[in-house]
Amino acid sequence: MLIRNRRLRTNEAIRSLVREIAITPDDFIVPLFVVEGKNIQEEIASMPGYYRLSLDLLKKEVKELWSLGLKSVLLFVKVPENLKDNAGSEALNPDGLMQRAVKTVKNAVPGMLVMTDVALDPYSSYGHDGIVADGKILNDDSAAVLAEMALSHAKSGADFVAPSDMMDGRIFEMRSLLEDEGFYDTGIMSYSAKFASAFYGPFRDALDSAPVDAQNIPKDKKTYQMDPANRDEAVKETLMDIKEGADIVMVKPGLCYLDIVRDIKNAVNVPVAVYQVSGEYAMIKAAAEKGWLDHDAVMLEQLTAIKRAGANMVASYFAKDAVKLIS
Repeated sequence: MLIRNRRLRTNEAIRSLVREIAITPDDFIVPLFVVEGKNIQEEIASMPGYYRLSLDLLKKEVKELWSLGLKSVLLFVKVPENLKDNAGSEALNPDGLMQRAVKTVKNAVPGMLVMTDVALDPYSSYGHDGIVADGKILNDDSAAVLAEMALSHAKSGADFVAPSDMMDGRIFEMRSLLEDEGFYDTGIMSYSAKFASAFYGPFRDALDSAPVDAQNIPKDKKTYQMDPANRDEAVKETLMDIKEGADIVMVKPGLCYLDIVRDIKNAVNVPVAVYQVSGEYAMIKAAAEKGWLDHDAVMLEQLTAIKRAGANMVASYFAKDAVKLIS
């Protein structure tokens, strides 16, 4: 044989030299969960090793992330029950937890890229990403509130807003309002292809944001999040978001949707993000705890697969673990 592919696999030196994909700290967006209070670090039962943090500990956390070379965070807040309603009123509070969290991060590490979750489910008494009426989630009314929410985050200092709601037309509403108010440089990372997945359970535990089980309230989010069976629709949704002003587009979840990632990467000329979601994190943690697989090896293999599929960046709960390992 004149051609032997194994020559390029002989040892680690040659394997690393010809390797097509490499994981670096620059690839990661770090999701962070924020709660009210002081000196609070609450481990999330279904996400071992991941925590809800009060603002004082959030400050310490982002400094550590920066020291590891992690330069982007995505903020989520756990809202007290007494502040929840069907209109998302607390989401627009200029002194709300999200707004204070943005300022905390920027004061602690001015260079940190701060992204904020824009959706009503943490603020909703019904656990939905929009306003509920007559058994339905109202699209246009919800989009208008989400735009105001995005503006509030921008005023607090957010670099990017990250709408995760999947309401139709919300990117246009946000971009138009941000432009009208002079926030020309505020970016939008749109959850463009977010599927109605069964992998979100631990995340909803983290924020207590699951849909409530009540009469005339939809039991799931299938009327606005995408059907996992659909592929072409994901490209359509993404292209529409780009036309409406999205700067970065996202596929969520990650591993089960790598075909979608590649389709979108081939179709667009903006950066593509992937969210490696809570269920993906929890499965690796649980299986590793049982001794059924090698935690670090599987973690890096999954992250490599996501990048190989076409992701420019990955929102991952493994960010710190991965960076410490590759360093």
